[in-house]
Amino acid sequence: MVTAAHSLRMTLTDVASVSQVQRPVVSMWRKRSSASSLPFPAPVETVNGVELFDADQVTAWLQATGRGNNPEAKDDVAVYAKPADHAGPLQDGRKTFDGLTALLALKVITGEVLGHRSASGLLDAADEADSDDLFLYSELEALGPALTGLASFADRLANSAYSAPAAFEKLLTHRFKEGLREHANTALTAPALNLISAAAIELAVTLDSRPVFVDATPGGSDVMLSIAQQFGASESATFLAADHDGGASRLARRRLAVHGADSGPVKVDSKGAFAVTGPAVHVAQYPAPGEPGLDTEGILSGIENIVLQMDDSQRAVIIAPARVLCDALSGVAGNVRADLLRSGRARAIIRLTSGLLRAKPREPQALWVLGPSFADVPIAERWTMVADLSTTPLTLDVSQDLISDVVASMGDRGTIRAHSFRFARLVQTRLLLARTGALVDLPAKATSTAAPGAEAALRADELVRALSTGGSGDTTLLGVQPAANPSSPAPVSVTELTGSGYLKYVKGIRVEDQHINKTAGSRILGREELMDPQNTQPRFITLLDFAANYPAGRLTEPGDVVFCTSPRPAARVDPEGGAVVVFPARILRIDQGDPGGLLPAVVASDVNSLNPADKSWRGWLLRRTGEAQRQPLTEALHRLQHEQALAQERLKQLEELATLITDGVAGGSLTLTDPITHAVPEKGTA
Repeated sequence: MVTAAHSLRMTLTDVASVSQVQRPVVSMWRKRSSASSLPFPAPVETVNGVELFDADQVTAWLQATGRGNNPEAKDDVAVYAKPADHAGPLQDGRKTFDGLTALLALKVITGEVLGHRSASGLLDAADEADSDDLFLYSELEALGPALTGLASFADRLANSAYSAPAAFEKLLTHRFKEGLREHANTALTAPALNLISAAAIELAVTLDSRPVFVDATPGGSDVMLSIAQQFGASESATFLAADHDGGASRLARRRLAVHGADSGPVKVDSKGAFAVTGPAVHVAQYPAPGEPGLDTEGILSGIENIVLQMDDSQRAVIIAPARVLCDALSGVAGNVRADLLRSGRARAIIRLTSGLLRAKPREPQALWVLGPSFADVPIAERWTMVADLSTTPLTLDVSQDLISDVVASMGDRGTIRAHSFRFARLVQTRLLLARTGALVDLPAKATSTAAPGAEAALRADELVRALSTGGSGDTTLLGVQPAANPSSPAPVSVTELTGSGYLKYVKGIRVEDQHINKTAGSRILGREELMDPQNTQPRFITLLDFAANYPAGRLTEPGDVVFCTSPRPAARVDPEGGAVVVFPARILRIDQGDPGGLLPAVVASDVNSLNPADKSWRGWLLRRTGEAQRQPLTEALHRLQHEQALAQERLKQLEELATLITDGVAGGSLTLTDPITHAVPEKGTA
């Protein structure tokens, strides 16, 4: 038990965590109990304006009042509190954190209780466990006279978390606020870690040797730990971590030690170069905790160091921002990435969904999987697997099938032909190198699920005849036949179309409610009009109000495609122009002089058929129409839209008639007669 000299301190936020309630609940307890016989404990000190409470007093109060949702709060409190003599300024928090993690690692290595040892005994044990001072000796020496008290706390912390490794992970979870921003900024979500570690394990199995995993990034340990946990105690593997000098890298080595992993160092020089011999699987996350501000060129340089030392017996799984690994890239960085592709080791390029990086949930990530270069295959015939999962959540089945595709991509042409790919497609590497846009878009297929030409033509002909018979009787509505040589321009992303000038992006504006009316002025097109155009009440703004209050605003032009991304992608064509587009709605404007094969109706159709989760509009693929068919398609769609308008008007008339006779007959003001009897005169009465 920690003595009074080393009693524990906690904030109100810590109290909420150990009680398993929301933070405002604790303030409510404190206020409502102030006049009772069991008032909430008073703060024992205030540091930098933050009130600190005695942890034992708090847990005793929780137990006496029955408050909170954690009956084991007294046993768990050490995970959320810290010793009184280490509850001071935040700059001391990192020192305390490093000391605690070092003590937990020492506790695992020695297998003994630490609180019974003297300071000199603890340092002697640390020197024996870490004679080269790679991960814990300096951290313990820096604690000075506080070492013994913190050692007792480390024992209590391990007991509260049920084991030293669990206590270590609890500290990582709850101590980002103590200056560990580099770990908070680079933390991946569980689905991302599970995917990377499972892929690395599957690749290691194919090497027919004891698994060796290497992470040469400064401070990287999340992926290595995930691999170690998936292996479990029944299988053995070797983990090699970089010997970078720095707090993040030392913490990574302590983390492997506290989890009992068979680990060793990899010597990395000042330029990031290193060497590993024999079969191995490299894992890397960029930016790494030791270099959280690494730029695009730095990330590609790190990948280059992995590629340069690889041979055909090694594999690599790398995760980094999609903007670096697979999105459009130019300049020096684009040349470096092209050189990496020329090496032939990029076996798979996979764009992942956003939300995998905790600190930047809107930034999509991507994977590169490196493997054998197949030097015997001519450069012009080499291939790379690409996949776009930017709108596909990493569920268990998705991850398993993706890993199956990745493993297959390591094989030769025979292996690849024998595998049925779910997500991936094979692309000749030379086509990737010639690409100026995103790598995963290259052999993009049409976004529609169009039927084969003959089948589609037959069905279209049936529909034309049916509509001509039961509707307007216009037998020349349109004529359709299968194409003699089926072909169409490849779909292109919005980013590339805007870059080439075929498409222009125009922002929507924010309009104050007081300027909107429901009677006259310019039409307003916003999210409501896109989501439910039939049932949304029309909105208008007068041109006088628009010009006076929104000088930067712009009206739509005929043929503009108005779109939004939330709650799902939706778009409509404004054939008339002159409307005000209200944010979050925006405009895609096609260049009328050189549309590049784009048609407004096709663009709107492509947007409306997207996956509801696909909100990255710059990466949307838009179909293009051949020059010969653009005008016929435009005219046919106009005729069909006219027919739709007539049908909708007829539907409204039928609904009005139904309502009229229902109310009239039920109210007694109308009487229905037999229409046939009155339509045909009786014989001899004419």
